[in-house]
Amino acid sequence: MVDVVHVIPFEAKHFYDIDVQPAQAYVREYVSREHIESLEKLNSYTAVTDDGKLLMCFGFVEIFPTRALMWGFLSATSGNHMTAMTRIGKYLLEQIPHRRVEIEVDCEFEQGHRWARILGFELEIMRLKCWRLDGGDSALYSVVRP
Repeated sequence: MVDVVHVIPFEAKHFYDIDVQPAQAYVREYVSREHIESLEKLNSYTAVTDDGKLLMCFGFVEIFPTRALMWGFLSATSGNHMTAMTRIGKYLLEQIPHRRVEIEVDCEFEQGHRWARILGFELEIMRLKCWRLDGGDSALYSVVRP
């Protein structure tokens, strides 16, 4: 059976409905509904299965015309769909016009580091102290185009 994943426009309700992976669950207590709703107006998407299971909410936030931040929240059950989600992530990363795209990863979350590298990001800063919303440390990865 072929794993079919669809990409649909992100809606704030997706953020609240997704069974987010434990490594990212803390984020919900730090972001406001207004902030999540603002992502609907940006370059934001949701990956879903044929049967409507939410796998990932993700997108890009422009920092400057030449620089963007890629964000994402993955489902606790998304592991079986990582090949499809990686293809989607790589494709959308190629489509955005920004010369520099950044992604941050919890320092202790090895699967996040591995996925960032698979998507083509390179580690720039190993530890940004107190960078996460909850005061935890993150690593900074980037893709910089010539």
